[in-house]
Amino acid sequence: MNYTYLLRCADGTLYCGWTNHLAARVAAHNAGKGAKYTKTRRPVVLAYYEEYATRSEAMRREAALKKLTKKEKEAMAALGRTELPVDDET
Repeated sequence: MNYTYLLRCADGTLYCGWTNHLAARVAAHNAGKGAKYTKTRRPVVLAYYEEYATRSEAMRREAALKKLTKKEKEAMAALGRTELPVDDET
């Protein structure tokens, strides 16, 4: 499974990315091994995610999310989809 996700950074901003292993990617961001953006804004928490069957779908959605306004991203984060999927917890 592939995921597009929003992280809430310690400074209150949102970061958007994609991955094929959500739990590991969130952990990498918190370990300072993720994006430059999140490295100085730790800790981060999962604010929202969507699942996709293919990598290309997830990457296209990431590109679309990055074009959204802050208000639109905040509305998505408010949906509260933060529970890691069962398949991804290992």
